[in-house]
Amino acid sequence: MKESGIRNRETGGLRLGESGVLLLAVCLLSVVSGLSRTVWAQTTPQAAPVAPAAQPNDYGDGKNWLCRPGRQDACAADLASTVVKADGSLSREAWTVDPKASIDCFYVYPTVSTDPTPNSDMTADPAELNVIRQQFARFGSSCRPYAPLYRQVTLAGLRRILGGGASGGLSTGLGYDDVRDAWNYYVTHDNGGRGVVLVGHSQGSYVLTELVRREIDGKPIQSRLVSALLIGATIPVARGKDVGGAFQHIGLCHTASQTGCLIAYSSFRSTSPPPANSRFGKVTDPNQEAACANPAALGGGSGTLHAYLSTGGSTITSPQPPKPWVVPEKPIATPWVSVPGLLSAQCKSNEYATYLEITVNANPTDPRTDDIVGDLVTNGQVLKDWGLHLIDVNLTMGNLVEIVGKQAKAWRSK
Repeated sequence: MKESGIRNRETGGLRLGESGVLLLAVCLLSVVSGLSRTVWAQTTPQAAPVAPAAQPNDYGDGKNWLCRPGRQDACAADLASTVVKADGSLSREAWTVDPKASIDCFYVYPTVSTDPTPNSDMTADPAELNVIRQQFARFGSSCRPYAPLYRQVTLAGLRRILGGGASGGLSTGLGYDDVRDAWNYYVTHDNGGRGVVLVGHSQGSYVLTELVRREIDGKPIQSRLVSALLIGATIPVARGKDVGGAFQHIGLCHTASQTGCLIAYSSFRSTSPPPANSRFGKVTDPNQEAACANPAALGGGSGTLHAYLSTGGSTITSPQPPKPWVVPEKPIATPWVSVPGLLSAQCKSNEYATYLEITVNANPTDPRTDDIVGDLVTNGQVLKDWGLHLIDVNLTMGNLVEIVGKQAKAWRSK
């Protein structure tokens, strides 16, 4: 009988040392004992140190965008998928961009830059291109894609912060200024009164949280907000309520037809809930709790996840060795797989955090593997405080794209 869990075939999760992109794990481990939880959990952390001579980017220059509508750019990726069913049968699922999408999506990516400086440059490296494929390009079937490059805190910069060699956090400073400038350019030159979905993960979610707080919440532009998908970050709300924490006028989404609302969560395995030192889902104010809106069941309870996972096992970090998705193994030619019915999710709380609990519905008669890469692991040990951060978005991608499509119709009807 198969074990219920999400693990790597050989180590129990993501293997380290295979790529420079995995500097994230190495950096974190070198300073984990001294990590201040507020680096991740604070809503408005202080600015990371930046060079005083940094000049604003010109977001009228197309090279400062990873994705814009109608271009052959980072979002023009091969997203064809193989659907692996519970009976072991395979079918191909095509994917196409909707050039006539009625709303826009504005995406800010997580900490992935491998540049050696505290803040990244404005050149798209393989890390930035990979994360677009993992987390954003698929939204092009429901909305027009906008994804600016920004001078984010790099993995090296994160190491300095976590190690005490630099003060600050992730949501303000040079990276925030870039995203704000890109947003303002988009609103002025591209939006044209259209509805827009904000999409972020990890550092991107913290930056967008600050942008919403300063530039959108309670302001006229809020009327154009279709939704904010702020994933893999701790977004506080008043305990038992939808608002009153990070935002005063933007509450959690409860239905797919609701607009102007928030979807936020951090994912952990059902077999490994957040520990006392959890990096996500934990707030210090007893009157608040971390926001959790389950994309698989916005109305509450458990729902089936429509995940899109890398065929070869890659995450937002580096590619992993290919592995079979069914036993006996069958060749899969597409870069992505979907495993209907295998994964489910519900919002849960324990004494440490509020989180999205991910369950693998293992069945001894199901020939599909439950060997799904997602944990952060070193020396054979899963870092339980990180949960499934590396695949937060992959796990719910199909659900989110469907929700955005329904929200687009609802927004148009208004």
